[in-house]
Amino acid sequence: MAKMVITCALTGAETTKAQAPALPVTPEELAASAEECCKAGAAIVHLHARGEDGGPTADVKVFKKAIDLIRKRTDVVVEITTGGAVGMTPEERIAPVALEPDMASLDCGTVNFGNDYIVNTLPIMRQFASEMNKHKVHPTLECFDVSHVQSSHILIKEGLIKPPYHYGFVMQVPAALSLTPKTLGYMMDQMPADSHFTVMGIGRAHIPGICLAIAAGGYIRVGFEDNIYYAKGRLAKSNTEFVERAVRMSKEAQLEIATPGDVRKLFGLRGA
Repeated sequence: MAKMVITCALTGAETTKAQAPALPVTPEELAASAEECCKAGAAIVHLHARGEDGGPTADVKVFKKAIDLIRKRTDVVVEITTGGAVGMTPEERIAPVALEPDMASLDCGTVNFGNDYIVNTLPIMRQFASEMNKHKVHPTLECFDVSHVQSSHILIKEGLIKPPYHYGFVMQVPAALSLTPKTLGYMMDQMPADSHFTVMGIGRAHIPGICLAIAAGGYIRVGFEDNIYYAKGRLAKSNTEFVERAVRMSKEAQLEIATPGDVRKLFGLRGA
């Protein structure tokens, strides 16, 4: 598709309001941020849920409230996390898929995550893919390393993942794969036919990620989950700021901005 698909990862699991005061955490704040981001040009929002204490939660009731509020306010495509947070069990992480969001992340391998790590064995990957098939949820194959892209081929060969495939390349996570033209190119080289990809540049790789996505024909993800600074030393005022910049840069590259309807057609989602 000759349009730029922009995803906004609204809150993530790790960042706190103490670090970023504008971070949306309640279902109401998440819904308001999703609506603003969609109006600014985001076609997809990537959703984590937070508990009453502001910490990450996999509580299905909290996810449901946030999704319901988002859907009342906007037609943005809702992609939920199944990566969850460090320490969550696979059963906790996959539970919100039963709410039948439009899309969900599917981590394709175990990864170092700073001083921690997130476990994704092949059996867990199979379990998550099966649940997504059961609830007709389209997966975003999140890959933190080249081997993760290669591991996704096993799920494809087993018929657990159907085309068109959507990869999310999560790059520059501390202790995981860096973001460079060479590393991104090698990730792309491992994709099967009928694949699309979104570049997620973490932290200081945020703007390079946008530039490389545009240059390589990929899609863009921005938002507080990936980066809390709009510029060096200046915290972002909102998720919308990130989306607006991604839109500006894409338009400077002579790209149209995809709508939620475009994404639904592209991936064959409900309501396409």
